[in-house]
Amino acid sequence: MEPNHTSMSETKALLQRYDRPGPRYTSYPTAPSWTDDFGGEDHRQSLLRASEHAGAPLSIYVHIPFCESLCLYCGCSVLITQQQSKGIAYVDELLAEADLVRRSLTAERPVVQHHWGGGTPTFLPPDELVRLFEGLAERFPVAEDEQAEVSIEVDPRVTTTEQLEALRRVGFNRISMGVQDFTPKVQETIHRVQSYELTRDLVNAARDLGFQSVNLDLVYGLPYQTVEDFEETIQKVLTLSPDRLACYSYAHVPWLKKHQRVFDEASLPSAELKMQLYLTALGRFTENGYAVVGMDHFAKTTDALAVAADSGNLHRNFMGYTTRPASDMVSLGMTSISEVQGAFAQNLKSLGEWRASIERGELPVTRGLRRSADDEARRALILDLMCRFRLEFEDHGSREVFLATYSTAIETLKPMAKDGLCSIDENGISVTKAGRLFVRNLAMPFDAYLKNQQKGGGPVYSRTV
Repeated sequence: MEPNHTSMSETKALLQRYDRPGPRYTSYPTAPSWTDDFGGEDHRQSLLRASEHAGAPLSIYVHIPFCESLCLYCGCSVLITQQQSKGIAYVDELLAEADLVRRSLTAERPVVQHHWGGGTPTFLPPDELVRLFEGLAERFPVAEDEQAEVSIEVDPRVTTTEQLEALRRVGFNRISMGVQDFTPKVQETIHRVQSYELTRDLVNAARDLGFQSVNLDLVYGLPYQTVEDFEETIQKVLTLSPDRLACYSYAHVPWLKKHQRVFDEASLPSAELKMQLYLTALGRFTENGYAVVGMDHFAKTTDALAVAADSGNLHRNFMGYTTRPASDMVSLGMTSISEVQGAFAQNLKSLGEWRASIERGELPVTRGLRRSADDEARRALILDLMCRFRLEFEDHGSREVFLATYSTAIETLKPMAKDGLCSIDENGISVTKAGRLFVRNLAMPFDAYLKNQQKGGGPVYSRTV
């Protein structure tokens, strides 16, 4: 039952059974399971333990929340302002937070992955982009390795060539640009009008400046999308020949993001149409030489991401899929999430509270969780399913022990195997091509927290399709 050969009746039947709320598993345990009794001192203890691993690779994530206007589909933590002075003050505060982290993380840890997201990182002017990066690199040096990923997410509508020049000069080598959809009606509805020509010119400028990799993001499931229009967007994107592509499912979570309530529910694609939109992208991308990476990424077959996926060395964290896993990830900025020595730590979500904590000399953590041994075991097998589409029993203990430990999960998977989403053999569990569309569902039976989260009555996650 491969995606391109599944009948519409079969697809509808699968959607009726499996299109339900579920985590995206950028972490395990997922954020709703974390507790607010994990604070700055707990994070400091994690950083102290991380200092015992001098020379081990480190990842850095920086959250820059500012946007000049609100995209109505957005599910990120953003602050809307056109006052550039707020961004300049924020740089001061980020560097102050970095100092607090450095006091506890004293060991030299080469940074193999340094990523900025938002918000809109290019809300900052060129000199502030330089000041922030150089300040962070002074505190957390980037590995002297041409393969270190130094990447940034940009909005073509507000990003200038001068900003790209500044970023490339200090060492950024990868860039990701949001496209979402080029259809005018869709753009107007989601409040993000961005022409193909503007995007093309920025892609060309980035390549001329020597950025090694260009990624473009699309979103399916947006208001008023049709297969015909989305296919036209895809064809335009392919003319830009990006090294990597992401095709994300729109997460409609109006109970969390109130601005999404402005969408007329009738304008959103049905589950069947949403599946058709994704299958259209899947078909066009693979026909044009892109390999499928994980559940929503694509890369040219020669790209490091595709090579890692093919060799089984792909990893997944809050920054998405990566080829350069690090045991610890330090994140800076309001709402950002660190993962250090087996513990998650999320920063305060209010800019004022985050700033005040830093000014008091306290790590600005509001909640988190230290993983148990059971959490670690389940996290490893969920990562296998999400990244490699294959789980070997022997990698998680013997076959007998695995089947005994996860017997309930195996029973839950058996109907999915009958539906052609996976196969279970003597050696392990394999996700089929059709099952890749439902890989979140295949991971959910191993989630020990999910049942308790679902008992609350209110929605927690977006739908899996």
